[in-house]
Parts: sequence; C-alpha cells; structure tokens
Amino acid sequence: QEAIRDAIAKICARLGDDYWLKRDREGGFPEELHQALAGDGWLGIAMPEAYGGSGLGITEAAIMMQAISESGAGFSGASAVHMNIFGLNPVVVFGDDAQKKRMLPPLIAGKERACFAVTEPDTGLNTTRIKTRAELRGDTYFISGQKVWISTAQIAEKILLLARTRPLEQCAKPSQGLSLFYTDLDRAHVDVHEIEKMGRKAVDSNQVFFDAMPVPAADRIGEEGKGFDYILHGMNPERILIAAESVGLGRVAVQRASQYAKERIVFDRPIGQNQAIQHPLAACWMALEAANLMVFKAAWLYDSGKPCGAEANAAKYLAGEASFDACQQAVMTHGGFGYAKEYHVER
Repeated sequence: QEAIRDAIAKICARLGDDYWLKRDREGGFPEELHQALAGDGWLGIAMPEAYGGSGLGITEAAIMMQAISESGAGFSGASAVHMNIFGLNPVVVFGDDAQKKRMLPPLIAGKERACFAVTEPDTGLNTTRIKTRAELRGDTYFISGQKVWISTAQIAEKILLLARTRPLEQCAKPSQGLSLFYTDLDRAHVDVHEIEKMGRKAVDSNQVFFDAMPVPAADRIGEEGKGFDYILHGMNPERILIAAESVGLGRVAVQRASQYAKERIVFDRPIGQNQAIQHPLAACWMALEAANLMVFKAAWLYDSGKPCGAEANAAKYLAGEASFDACQQAVMTHGGFGYAKEYHVER
C-alpha cells in the first residue's frame, strides 16, 4: 500500500502547482494526469484482473485517490479519475461476461472516458422520482429527458445512465421500474451545456439533454427495472473515495499553511511561533487524522464484504468537514496572501 502511494506521488510530481493553477484558470480536462495513470495501469486498480484491471480493493483505490489529491492536484485531479474507479462497479457486479469484456478494458486503458448520469433538475437526491424515460422498440431503447451536474460530459465518450423504463404509477415501489445503461454518449441526440461554477474548472459540470437517444438493449446492465438497486453498489465506494480525497486535500492545505507559518516573519519572528497560528492548524490536523481512520475503516468493511453504509457516509461527512476547515485555516494563516493565486491555497 505504501508502494502504491509512492508510485502515484511520483506520477503527480510531474504536474506541479503551475500546471494545476493553469487548469484552474483556463479549464480543460487534465489529460496529462489521466493518460499517465492509464499508461501505468492505475485506472483499473479496483477492476478484475480478467479484464485488464489490478483486482485490488477500494482500500488501495482510496490510497491512490488520496495521494492524487494530496499532491496539490486536489479535486481537479481526483475528479478527473475517480469515475473510472467506482462508476462501473455495477457493470463488474451485474454485467454479463460479454459486457465486461466490451466495456471495461477501454476504460481501464484510458481509451474511453465515462460520465455518470443520475441526478435531474427537479428531483435532486430523490432518485426514485427521475423522469428521464427509456422506451423499448424492438431491440433498441430510445432515451429522452435531462440530467444535471454531470461531470466530464464535455469530453466523455461513454455514459452510465439511469432512466425509467416503467411508469412510476405502474410500480409497486418507487425504486422499481428504473433501468441502468452503459452506452455511447451519442452527441447527435444529446445536447451538453456546461455550467459555469466556482472552482474545479478543470473538470466540467453540465446539464445534459437527451432527445430520443438510441441505446442497444445489449447496453442495459442486468435486468430491466432493477437499475436503482444496481447503482447503490457504486455509491458506498464513491463516498469512501471522495472522503479519502478530502483528507488528502486537507493535508496539503495544512502542509502549505505550516510551511508559510515557518517562513513568514512578523515582529522579528516566524508567525508559526505564535499559538494563535499553531493551535488552529493542530486542530485541523487532528480532525483530518480522525476522519482518515473512518475512511479506511469503511474501506476495509467494503473490501471484506461487510455492511459499510453508515461508515461510508460518516467518512464522507467527517472528511468533508475537516477538509473544509483545513482549507479555510490555510487561507487564514496566509493572511492577505491566502487570496493570492501564487500561494496555491485559494484554489
């Protein structure tokens, strides 16, 4: 596991602060990181060996994603990669052998990139009420509707898409009648509109509109109507990975702040000698380390085949809070220079 961390750190070291500052200013997918990780086989870290992956666990994937974030790439780097790690878990678990052979190797090799489309404007987290419809005619589904906050849809070749195949009123439970597809993002039938947002400009967020997009029935994952159950198999790994990335981001923020506090001289001594600087950073460090224990407890439970829902959610919450506080304290430690892009804590 330490070797994984070291190997990822070496890859990330090729892309320094200036690279990520440029991505943050100008946008543009961090192709260099994505391809470097693909070239060394890291995109398939948690995928089965039979399809070109490494066959390791979410624990090892969390170590990898944390190292990317902690390198200074933050979520601009991590968000460009983690869909590959958790997103196709429903294909791994519920896809047939032909689908796995067709769908997994190009993603692992970095030849295809995927986006994940569940959220809709009117439903938010109430996934059972999504309105995007998939109508089967012969051996082809035609999908119409819209999704929102879809990351990387500007550049993705593939899409993992949840749509309703049976009207809600015909279902015994709201979670029924939803089906999952992994298919080509056919831009002849799709409009993608980027959402201008604060931060993480390197990874686009989008509204996506589908107008009778044709999808072969062979691209449906598992049984029709059971898609909601299938996507849950990707949710807990996603929470664990985002929590690991958050801890990494908080750690690099504390590192930058601590280094600045040692070098910044005011009243003839480093500001880091003052407890008003030391104690908030120490509190951030403690919170991050505690959150990290929950991250890897959740990862261990998942990899051991044990229930991990509460721990995965707790890890995401604790890490998110600790990361936010650390980033804010890093800006505060820098004073006015915390706003200056050259110090790399504002982003």
